Amino acid sequence: MKIKSFLKIIIHLLITVFLTFTTQIGGVIYLITLLLFSDKKPNYKFKRTIFFIAIYLVTTFLIVPKVAPIFGRVKLEDNHRLEAHHFITKLFNRNYVTPKMNSVLKAISLKTNKELPHLKVIYLDANFPFIDGFPLLPHLSHNDGKKIDLSFIYQDKKGKTTNLKPSNSGYGIFVEPTKNEINQTNICKNRGFWQYDFTKYFTLGSFNKNLKLSEKATKKLILKILENNKVSKVFIEPHLKSRLNLNNSKIRFHGCGAVRHDDHIHFQIK
Repeated sequence: MKIKSFLKIIIHLLITVFLTFTTQIGGVIYLITLLLFSDKKPNYKFKRTIFFIAIYLVTTFLIVPKVAPIFGRVKLEDNHRLEAHHFITKLFNRNYVTPKMNSVLKAISLKTNKELPHLKVIYLDANFPFIDGFPLLPHLSHNDGKKIDLSFIYQDKKGKTTNLKPSNSGYGIFVEPTKNEINQTNICKNRGFWQYDFTKYFTLGSFNKNLKLSEKATKKLILKILENNKVSKVFIEPHLKSRLNLNNSKIRFHGCGAVRHDDHIHFQIK
C-alpha cells in the first residue's frame, strides 16, 4: 500500500471518529458518503461535500427526531420559556433527553417564567439521541438522557437581567471565587487535575463580556430545580453554593475529575 493511500485512510478514520464523537451520527453519514462517491470520479470532493451536508441536515432535523423516541429519547423543543443557547447544540444532536427529563424541564421553565417572565431557561449540552452509555464528550456523565446543563442568569451593567450570556458556547467564562471563598479550581489543579478549568478554551468567543452573574435570579432558577422531586443531583462550584446560601442536600461537588461548574448548572434526574 502506498504511503499516500495509507494517509488517506488514516485521515478518513480520524474524520469519522471526530464526527461520531461530536454529533453521534456524522461518522456513519461520512462513511456512506465515501462509499457512494469514488475518488476516481471527477469533482468527487465537491459532490461528497454537498451530499454529506444535505444528508446530514435532513437526518439531523427530520429523521432523528422521529427515530429517537424508539430509543427512549426526545428532542428538546425551543419555546418562549426554554431555549438552546447555541444553534450548534441542535446541529450536533446534543439536545436530546428522556421523556421524564423533558417533563421536568418543562415544569422548571414554566415556574421560572412565572417568577421571571422576561427570561428564558437556557440550556447548553443535554444528551445524544441514541444508545445509553454513548459519551457526550467532553462530559463524563451525559450519556443516558437524564442529565443537562443550564446556563446561569446574568445581568448587564445597569443590573437588568437578560437572556444574553457572556460566552458564545455557554461555557468557559467563570464566576471566580473571592479571596475569602473556597477556590476549588486551585485545590483540584494542585492535586494534578489539569483539566479542571480547560473549558476556558472552549468559549467560542464572547460578545457580552460585560455581563455579570445575577445572583438573585440564578438562585431562583436553582431553587426551582431543587424543588422538583424528580431531580436527584445538582452540581455547582462550592463557592457559589456558599455565596448563594444554598443548603439543599441535592447540591453535590462533582469531583476534581470533572470540570469546574461556576459557568453553568448541571442537574440530573433519578
